[in-house]
Amino acid sequence: MSQDDSFIEFRQVSFGYTDRPVLKDINLRIPRGKLVAIMGGSGSGKTTLLRLISGQYRAQRGEVLVDGQNVATMNARELHAHRRRMGMLFQFGALFTDLSVHDNVAFPLREHTRLPESMIADLVTMKLNAVGLRGTQALMPAELSGGMARRVALARAIALDPEIMLYDEPFTGLDPISLGVIALLIKKLNDALGTSAVMVTHDVHKSLEIVDHVYFVANGSIVAEGTPEEVRASDSPWVHQFVHGEADGPVHFAYPAQRSLADDLGLSGVRHV
Repeated sequence: MSQDDSFIEFRQVSFGYTDRPVLKDINLRIPRGKLVAIMGGSGSGKTTLLRLISGQYRAQRGEVLVDGQNVATMNARELHAHRRRMGMLFQFGALFTDLSVHDNVAFPLREHTRLPESMIADLVTMKLNAVGLRGTQALMPAELSGGMARRVALARAIALDPEIMLYDEPFTGLDPISLGVIALLIKKLNDALGTSAVMVTHDVHKSLEIVDHVYFVANGSIVAEGTPEEVRASDSPWVHQFVHGEADGPVHFAYPAQRSLADDLGLSGVRHV
């Protein structure tokens, strides 16, 4: 990808929790208007990348640039404006359980605009229509199936026509049909809105059908990247292990403990007769 078309860019970014490094010298670029997937095993730092983009975390080293601005140096007012440009689809949807479908989708419109309720109602109807759920406004989240709830959450995420979309495991817990519907909607809405989007996901095969580019994260670093065609043809052992779900490979099953099992059990130096 050309560096000139980058809308979101990580430059030598490192981040960790206390003494545990999570990301190490990450470099990646999200082009304007493209959908990019971040893949990797659990605990590899994928969701941390989303939190750095949104400003929930600040890079300990390096720069996270969004439209040329360094997120780490934004003040509270600038950070609020930055998040106003952003939509987020949380894992499992994260709908407000005590609010109706209408009020869930209307929430960001009421929070960030001064539009009259009549206009908000029209916008809610349009967003629900975009995800195939017009007519569900009066339902409560408990009355929705898992796939329907995820689509309502998507309608809420696009309520403000965001320039940036962040997807945190959007396919988790869905049946194959609902998964296919959500994937198609993400692709169609991203193309229609011209949004620059980052999707963290474990679902390799469905993601490769809709994304423009893929980054693989392991041990806090980018270990491979490419277009879906390049990923499918890759001979990288990292990519091969992840795509095929193999237990043995560069990504190890066991956590890298600092001491041996014998030391932890107090058996170091014990002689066996």
